[in-house]
Amino acid sequence: MNTPAKAPLTRQQVIDRAADLGITAERLHFFDAETVNGEQGGADGGVVDSGVSATDLYDYTQLTDVALRSIREPAEGLFIAESSKIIRRAHAAGMVARSYLTSPKWLFDLADLIAANDAPIFIGTDAAVEALTGFHLHRGALAAMHRPEMADVGRLVAKARRIVVIEDVVDHTNVGAIFRSAAAFGVDAVLVTPRCADPLYRRSIRVSMGTVFQVPWTRIEAWPAGVDALRELGFHVAALALDEDSVAIREFAADAPERTAIVFGTEGDGLRRSTIAACDSTVMIPMSGGVDSLNVAAASAVACFALQTEPAAAL
Repeated sequence: MNTPAKAPLTRQQVIDRAADLGITAERLHFFDAETVNGEQGGADGGVVDSGVSATDLYDYTQLTDVALRSIREPAEGLFIAESSKIIRRAHAAGMVARSYLTSPKWLFDLADLIAANDAPIFIGTDAAVEALTGFHLHRGALAAMHRPEMADVGRLVAKARRIVVIEDVVDHTNVGAIFRSAAAFGVDAVLVTPRCADPLYRRSIRVSMGTVFQVPWTRIEAWPAGVDALRELGFHVAALALDEDSVAIREFAADAPERTAIVFGTEGDGLRRSTIAACDSTVMIPMSGGVDSLNVAAASAVACFALQTEPAAAL
């Protein structure tokens, strides 16, 4: 026997339930497809005139346009956290929300977090949210969050023993996966070069499972000249690359310097020759079975595991 679908909550029901959870009606801004198309949002049965305009929802427009968002978000000082779990991890790391976007059925999944601040909450029907963002939101909610200021490299790595440098990796999935490996195997910090994809892009965050908020990171602006700067900070810099002088990662890790930075390159071309030449060592992951190399995300997991200073705690 099929269970009848529950009727969607009315605006008044949402407002009443939110009030019970400490979220004031003034923070709730309802919108529909007409709002997305540039028309002013109106009232529903005289309950609330939210006054939402397309401008109010600007942070969430065209989220599927990677090129556009990669430019807009850093320039506008924001990033987008997707899903209740990621939003919670962002809050736990001290990130500050500038607004939330959700549908009525998902609002209350984050009620405890939302009630603790005063950021506006935009609530739309599933169709309106999809029209606004460009995709079906099935992970609960989105939050537009203030982007933290980039830390100085020297301060960031002052007490680090193991750091990862990501050179020019432009695939957001790979960047997110590298951060997840770094977090899993105790890397103290991650540095990304100027042409590397944004770790705070929505897909990078999602693939990393929010560990981009956990592992300290910043951009190293001068590269590969930055290799010398890392050396001056006390790091032995190792390039992960197939080279005549490459040492197996297991052999290198057995007697790795106290402070080691390992550099990962792009999926296709690998590290620049100038980077390899500037590094102190070149290490490799030996292959068998006719495989010539690993995806950079997989390679990062192997290398970070081999170089961890302390074994990860048992689950």
